[in-house]
Amino acid sequence: MHHSTVLFDLDGTLTDPREGITRSVQFALAKLGIDEPDLAALEHFIGPPLLQCFMASYGLDEATAWQAVNHYRERFKVTGLYENRMFAGVPSLLDALQAQGRTLYIATSKPTVFAEEIARHFGFDRYFKRIYGSELDGTRTNKVELLAHLLESEGLAPGSALMIGDRKHDLIGARSNGVQAVAVGYGFGSREELLGEAPAFHFETLEALHGAFMGNAPGVAQSLR
Repeated sequence: MHHSTVLFDLDGTLTDPREGITRSVQFALAKLGIDEPDLAALEHFIGPPLLQCFMASYGLDEATAWQAVNHYRERFKVTGLYENRMFAGVPSLLDALQAQGRTLYIATSKPTVFAEEIARHFGFDRYFKRIYGSELDGTRTNKVELLAHLLESEGLAPGSALMIGDRKHDLIGARSNGVQAVAVGYGFGSREELLGEAPAFHFETLEALHGAFMGNAPGVAQSLR
């Protein structure tokens, strides 16, 4: 894993946003008269674009799904943003990658304005050259479009970059843009979901990912090709 550029997903890869996202989804559903008392049942909202997830999960039409997204943001922007935590080991991984001279970016379906505030609040914004997210109107929530935009904006050759993520959307976005995909198993995507997209590497733990970058963990990287 010699690549000079490393792209990180945010939710489920750098941070555990479980509480903030599920409680904000629960709040949005309640505004629409939908009672969902089980927060665990809402964890599948972590990662995918919210609009499509509301439509697919509750059979909402697009207009109603946008209402749900706006209700979600009503809570998320003042409370849910901060109901979050960095995964243990993330700062040391980012320190190591920075020391190796690699250039780091965040590529997330979350609106840029929210992603930047999360990174600032939890103190990891300093590691990243730039944070790429979606627009509030839904533009570039699709990871294929987002990564294409990032590569073009930064003038990056796809072969120079790795995309690290915990959901299939990250892996599909990478593959569609000629970027090597790295799946991590400590986030919110199931092993079946991740391996179904045939990433170049799969790491069950953050420690295994860190070790592979340091070149001192033979056998930890599970090559799938």
